[in-house]
Amino acid sequence: MNYCPECAGTVQLKKIEGDDRARFVCSDCQAVFYTNPKMVIGAIPVWDGKILLCRRAIEPARGKWTLPAGYLENGETISECAVRETEEEAGAVIMDLTPYALVNLPHINQVYFIFRSQLVEHKFQPGPESLEVKLFPPAEIPWQEVGFASIKEVLKLYCEDLDLKKFPFRVVDICLEK
Repeated sequence: MNYCPECAGTVQLKKIEGDDRARFVCSDCQAVFYTNPKMVIGAIPVWDGKILLCRRAIEPARGKWTLPAGYLENGETISECAVRETEEEAGAVIMDLTPYALVNLPHINQVYFIFRSQLVEHKFQPGPESLEVKLFPPAEIPWQEVGFASIKEVLKLYCEDLDLKKFPFRVVDICLEK
């Protein structure tokens, strides 16, 4: 950030009194700007015991498999986001959303929130951000082709929980180098 969106003054990164870290502050109007992690919301859509995955058509991780997920928009609930992202990326409608996992990725300033869900019907197709959409039995998930550490971890936990038939809410920290 170089310029203040309030007054167009120059912005500097500096520590302000009472805060524990540097913030962007306008040198003219003194407005303080906070940058916060992005929320990524997704779902584990299931049909007849199989998990719906999307092969990405965009970077990052183009050509890799992932769950339908994306950034939370202003004015949107996390449930609405999960439904929207599943429709956009997989052409699928989901129901019975149950909170399943929260994944912290502080090294890239993201937090993932993933729901378990059911497909309303056996109907799906790639959206603009997907090359392919496919149902996978848990034993056939292409682990080497899963695009994100967060998604791989959630899928791994989900498959373990399937065996136990118990699905506790999970909080996972993935801390990698930037």
